[in-house]
Amino acid sequence: MTLDSITLPDDLLWINEFDWNPVEQSTDRSLTGGLLVQEQSKSHGRSIELSGGEDAAWVSRSVVLDLLALSSIANKVMTLTLPDLRQYSVIFDRSAGSPIEARQILPYAYPGGDHHYSLTLRLLTVEPSQ
Repeated sequence: MTLDSITLPDDLLWINEFDWNPVEQSTDRSLTGGLLVQEQSKSHGRSIELSGGEDAAWVSRSVVLDLLALSSIANKVMTLTLPDLRQYSVIFDRSAGSPIEARQILPYAYPGGDHHYSLTLRLLTVEPSQ
């Protein structure tokens, strides 16, 4: 699995893969009391949350630092390639706080570049850049 040029563990799970509703719907009442329903397909904006929890998909500190550097670029459109070769154009999802969560597996005051972290990434699909 890759996010642009950063290699990620293949056992990161897409934990919200089936939470996506591809159709937006709004309802309202007319002046006569009738139900008005509008629906439209969504073209992008799908949330992709990748996580290995505490037990899987560990990454090195150097990968975490690479991801943090990538997340510091505003409006950066990236290519996410999943292990099954599906590809998505994505941006970091900052809507609920930090798009990257990394926790040390074994707490250490001064971890080196190869120290292991659990990882959660929050992304949003966007239209591919033209």
